[in-house]
Amino acid sequence: MKKRNTMQRSLVLDTVKELQRHATADEVYAIINKKHPDISRGTVYRNLNLLSDIGEIRKVEMPGGAALYDHLCYNHYHARCTKCGRVFDVDMYFIADLEGRITNTCGFEFTGHDIIFKGICLECNK
Repeated sequence: MKKRNTMQRSLVLDTVKELQRHATADEVYAIINKKHPDISRGTVYRNLNLLSDIGEIRKVEMPGGAALYDHLCYNHYHARCTKCGRVFDVDMYFIADLEGRITNTCGFEFTGHDIIFKGICLECNK
């Protein structure tokens, strides 16, 4: 079943793309709510999840933190600053067959991977 494109979905997608950074659902909602106070938090959250499910945006699960939404949909890695917590894209080749290199799966069926490097960003290093 094809989902119809709604004004709210377009608004959420446009906001994520305009941000050009990794934003939480709360951040996306706050930005939209400034111009459109009638849109509900639930509508924004549902549309973020739907857009990530259909591949229009990318949902990045952060261990110990809120999921982030990325305007870049292709497979790529991230780095998180251990001081400020900001997340950045890492410019490196994506290892598509990484799961196939695991020798002892313990019966686990791997469906993908995300790698998040950690370090200190340029701003925090000043």
